[in-house]
Amino acid sequence: MHCVRKITDDVVWVGANDRRLAMFEGVYSVPRGVSYNSYLLTDEKTVLFDTVDKAVTARFFENLAFALNGKKLDYLVITHMEPDHSASVTELLLRYPDVKIICGAKTAVMLGQFFEREFDLIKVNEGDTFDCGSHTLKFIMAPMVHWPEVTMVYDEKDKLLFSADAFGTFGAMNGALFADEVDFDRDYLDEARRYYTNIVGKYGAQVISVLNKVAPLDISAICPLHGFVWRKDLEYYIDKYKKWSAYVPEEKGVLIAYASVYGNTENAAEAVASRLVERGIKTVMYDVSVTPASEIIAAAFRYSAFLFASTTYNMGIFVTMEDFLRDLAAHAIKNRAVAFIENGTWAPASGKLMRGIMETCKDIRFIENTVTLKSSLKASQEAELDALAAALAENI
Repeated sequence: MHCVRKITDDVVWVGANDRRLAMFEGVYSVPRGVSYNSYLLTDEKTVLFDTVDKAVTARFFENLAFALNGKKLDYLVITHMEPDHSASVTELLLRYPDVKIICGAKTAVMLGQFFEREFDLIKVNEGDTFDCGSHTLKFIMAPMVHWPEVTMVYDEKDKLLFSADAFGTFGAMNGALFADEVDFDRDYLDEARRYYTNIVGKYGAQVISVLNKVAPLDISAICPLHGFVWRKDLEYYIDKYKKWSAYVPEEKGVLIAYASVYGNTENAAEAVASRLVERGIKTVMYDVSVTPASEIIAAAFRYSAFLFASTTYNMGIFVTMEDFLRDLAAHAIKNRAVAFIENGTWAPASGKLMRGIMETCKDIRFIENTVTLKSSLKASQEAELDALAAALAENI
């Protein structure tokens, strides 16, 4: 049975939701599932924007057949070649063998890498247009948002921006299609942030570039490949992308991430957290050994200052903290204040090593009040904790 949603008189969503997927891209937990969006434009020519992941092909083809209502499918536009959007291309061509594929040159190369067969291609470049009848499509290259071949498409008639993986959100949509049909801030903003920071986060400069490209366009709705279509309050969501891509904190506050074997390092981190809260400063805490890194990285893009606390382990940083910090550095985080707590029973070294990783990031303001524990926090260190909390408060 089909399940489609109309976006405009001529454009219909024909995608599907997957609530059984545990790990997106094999890396990011998606306990609330994920959506795979595909859109059909019906004009003098019929145009499909992307396909879906292999997990939901049956529902996708039911939806597509219903939306076509007996019409011939003329074109497939590929905005992104990642298999969660292109896995169904070859089956689509078996069902609709006369389809011509519209894509960029880099996409054409990737098509040949994924599928050993010939394709009937129409290659497009930056600024090219394609006439579907009453609709004209304009192509906008968006390299490294987040693959090098990504292409956005602007429908000049309905003023829709098909944004590929940009403006996406983790989570199945549960019957809704539009962001204004849910309480987005309460239920989905955290997942939108986690999606951006982990999927696209390291490519801030490229995101800024494409935001500048689309800024002059009159956009009535944004249609991403994952998550909700935005038809209201577009500037709200675009502003989030402006902040995230420029590594500007959304709010003042301190992210505390700690690695503690027996609880002593955690105790010191919590002692600083309580001092910060007493000063009226928003504070969040994460144990890097039990919290998925994707959640902590998302919080890192949200808050203005970090406190990293780790025991010394085999003369290095505790393994889960080291993994997290290298992941964070790989996402090119910058414009933050950073402080450290280190612990070690005989040779505390984690503070210096943690700082070494963070020194690979740009525009980091290091707080020099590192607190060093010898096995456990001592009452005599109260002043050190106070000084560290004060320094963080001054630098948020």
